[in-house]
Amino acid sequence: MPSEWRLQEAKNNLNLLIKKAASGEAQVVSVHGKPAAVVVSVEAYARLTRLGQDTLSTALLQPDLASEGLDFARSPDIGRNVDPSLT
Repeated sequence: MPSEWRLQEAKNNLNLLIKKAASGEAQVVSVHGKPAAVVVSVEAYARLTRLGQDTLSTALLQPDLASEGLDFARSPDIGRNVDPSLT
């Protein structure tokens, strides 16, 4: 379970906060009683940022997706002809 620090506590004990985060325990820093930031180890950060790299949503959110040679043009075809007497 992560430890929670008030901002002033975190400032005064930054060395301890970083040591705890580096040991694998996430540290939550709150401002005015509300969680504002989380300090995690480099390994945890790398794992979290690497996690979503190969997902569809990540690919779709790429601003340069259209430049990847994908064709988003729509077909002018309006569908098939339907005999209204059959409906």
